[in-house]
Amino acid sequence: MMKILGRLAILAALFSVPTLVSAQDAAPADTSAAVITLDQALQIALSENETVKIADLEIERTGYAKKGTYASLLPQVDLTGSYMRTLKKQVMYMDVDMSSFFGSSTSTSTSTTDDSSSSSASGIEVGRDNTYTGGLTASMPLVNFQLWESLKVSGKDVELAVEKARSSRLEMVTQVKQAFYGVLFAKEALNVYKSVYENAVENFEQTEKKYNVQKATELDYTRAKTNVASAIPDVYNAESSVILALWQLKAVMGVDLDRNIDVAGSLGDYTETMFRDIHQNDDASLDYNSTMRQLAIQAEELANAVRIQKYAYLPSLAATFSYTMNAMTNDFKFSEYQWTPYSYVGLSLTIPIFSGGKRLNDVRQAKAQKTELDLTIRNTERQLKIAIRQYLNTMETNMKSYNSALETVALAQKAYDISAISYQVGKSTITDLNDAQLALTQAKLAESQAVYNFLVAKSNLEQTIGFDFIEK
Repeated sequence: MMKILGRLAILAALFSVPTLVSAQDAAPADTSAAVITLDQALQIALSENETVKIADLEIERTGYAKKGTYASLLPQVDLTGSYMRTLKKQVMYMDVDMSSFFGSSTSTSTSTTDDSSSSSASGIEVGRDNTYTGGLTASMPLVNFQLWESLKVSGKDVELAVEKARSSRLEMVTQVKQAFYGVLFAKEALNVYKSVYENAVENFEQTEKKYNVQKATELDYTRAKTNVASAIPDVYNAESSVILALWQLKAVMGVDLDRNIDVAGSLGDYTETMFRDIHQNDDASLDYNSTMRQLAIQAEELANAVRIQKYAYLPSLAATFSYTMNAMTNDFKFSEYQWTPYSYVGLSLTIPIFSGGKRLNDVRQAKAQKTELDLTIRNTERQLKIAIRQYLNTMETNMKSYNSALETVALAQKAYDISAISYQVGKSTITDLNDAQLALTQAKLAESQAVYNFLVAKSNLEQTIGFDFIEK
C-alpha cells in the first residue's frame, strides 16, 4: 500500500510542473513589452549609449584645443601690477672729479690732494620704502615656423577624434547587432526545448495508457516519465537565457535594464540573404577601416612633428609693447602719489645657435617614432586582411552548414515521425523514439547555430570594413 502511495506522490509532483509550463504557454503574450526591430535598436543605441556620448565629448574637447592653438596667432595682452616694500635700501657710492666743481685755476690751496679726483667718504641710500608698478603688456608672433606647423597638428587632433568617435559607433553597432542576434538565437533554442518537452509529455501520455492496459513495460513507463522530467530544466534554462540575452541587449543599447522590451523577427528572416551577403563582401577592402584611418592620421601628425622639430633651427620674430606706471613713496598717502609713465614698442628676434644637441636629438626622436608607426601600419594592415579572410571563411562555412542542417532537420523530423508512429503501434521501443528525438533536437539547434554564427561573423566583417558608416 505504501508503495502505491509513493508512486502516486511522484506522479503528482511530476505533473504539477508540466501543468504550470502548459499554462504559461497558453497565457497571452505580454502586450506591455515594446517590440523593437534591429534598426530601432541601433537608433536607440546611437542616441543613448554612453560610449557614443563620450566620443562626441572628445570631439568637442579637441575642437576647443584647436581654437586655443589658433589663439596663439593673435596678440597676447596682459595687465600687470606689483608692489614692493623695501627692507634695506641700496647704497650708492660716487667718485667725484673736484676740478669739475672748482675750475682749472685752482691755486696751491688745493694742493692738499695730489689726485685729480676724490672719493666720497660715505654712500648715498637710493630708493624709497614703497614701490608700486602697474601696466599693460602685449606680444604677437610675426614669424614663428614652429607655431604655424603646430596648427596643422591641432587640426589633425580634431580629425583623429572624429575618427575615434566613428570607431566607437562601429564597435557599438556591432555589439548591438550581436546582442540582438543573441536574443533571437536564445528564443530559437527555447522553441526547440519547448517542442522537446511537448513531445515528451505526449509520449508519456501514450506510454501511460499502454502501461495501464499492460501493453508497455514498466521500463518504458519509467523512461517516458524520466524524459518529461529531463525536458523541464532545459525549458527553464532556455527561458533564463532569453532573459539574460535581453539584459545584454539593453545594456549595450544604453537603456534601463528594467525596461520591458522584446525583439521582432527570427533568425529565419536572415537566411534568405545569406548567399547574397557572402558575395557582396568578396571585394572587402580596408579603405574605410577605422583603425587604418586612425593610423594614417597619426602618421600625418608625426610627419608634422618632424617638421616642427626641424623648424626649431629657424629664427623667430615677435612684436612687443609695454606701457607701465611707477610710483615710489615712503608713506601710504595714495592721493599724493606721483605716477611716472614708461612705455616702449619693439621687435624681438630669436636666432637659435647652440642647445647642446637637444634640437638634433628631438628631430631624431620624431623620425624614429614615424618609422615605428610605419611598421605598425604595415603589420596592422596584414592582420586586418587576415581577419577579413577569416570572417569570410566563417560565413561561407556556416552557410554550408546551414544548408546541410536544413536537410538534416528534414530527415530527423521524418525519422522522428516514423518512430512515433511505430511506437504507437508497438513496432519500436521508447529508446528508439528517444534517439530520434535527440537527433531532431541536435539538428534544429545546429540549424539555428549556423545562422547565428554567420550573422556574428558578418557583423564583425562589417565593423572591420566600416560598412555601417561609409560616407556616401
